[in-house]
Amino acid sequence: MERKAAAKPTRRTGVREAAAQATRDSILKAATKVFAKYGYDGGSVEKISKAAKSFDRMIYYYFGSKEGLFIAVLEGIYRRMDEAEASIELDATRPVESLTAVIRFVLGYYRKNPEFVTLLNTENLHKGRHIAKSLRAREYSSQAIAIIQQLLTSGVAQGLFRADVAARDLYLLIASTGYFYTSNRHTLTAFLGEPLETPEAVSHWEDFVIETVLRTVDAGVLDEPTTVPHEVKKWQKSQPAASRAKSSSRT
Repeated sequence: MERKAAAKPTRRTGVREAAAQATRDSILKAATKVFAKYGYDGGSVEKISKAAKSFDRMIYYYFGSKEGLFIAVLEGIYRRMDEAEASIELDATRPVESLTAVIRFVLGYYRKNPEFVTLLNTENLHKGRHIAKSLRAREYSSQAIAIIQQLLTSGVAQGLFRADVAARDLYLLIASTGYFYTSNRHTLTAFLGEPLETPEAVSHWEDFVIETVLRTVDAGVLDEPTTVPHEVKKWQKSQPAASRAKSSSRT
C-alpha cells in the first residue's frame, strides 16, 4: 500500500507578520507622542516602551536605536502629510482654484496636526541632523513641489501665472506662512495683543495668505484673486488700525 505523505504543518507567517507590524506601529505611535512632548533628548527609550506597552529590546529590534526610531517618526509625519495632500481633488485645468485648495490644505494641516509642528521644531533644534539621514524625506517634498509645478505650468499656459516663479519658492512661501503662524501662535498672541486662534483670526490669515500667493504668481490678469468673507471683514474692522492687515475683496 502506498503510504500517504504526512501533511506539512501550516506556517502561520501571516499572523506573525501582522503581529510584528502591530508592535512596530504601536511603538511608532507612542514615540510620536513622547518625542512631541519631551523632545528628542527627553524622549527616552524607557518612556516610549512604557507608552507603547512594549519592551526596550523591541525598539532596538525594529529600529536599531533611539535615533533610528526618531528618524522613522519624522518619516512617518512627512508620509502622513504627503498622503493627505494626495487625497486633495485638484484640477490642473483650473490652476487658480487648485492652488487655492493647496494653500488651504497646508495651513489647515498645520493647525490640525500640532505634533507635526512640534516635532519639526525639535528636529530644527538639532539642526536637521536626524532627518538628513533619512532616505525617504526628500521623496515627500519633491512630490509636494511637483504638484505646485504642475499648477504653475497650467497657469502659465493659460496666461494666468507668471513664468518666472519657481515651484520651490512658492512651496516655501506657502509652508512658511502656515508653519510660522502655527508654531508661534502663543508668543505672537502675547506680542501682538491679539487672539490668533479664534476662527475669525484663522480665517482672516488664510485669506490673506491666499491673496499673497495669488498676487505673487499673477500675470496681471487676476485683478481680485481672492474673496474675503464678510465675517473676516468684520473681524478686521474690530482690530487696532496699526495691526490690521490689508486684504482685497471681490464683489
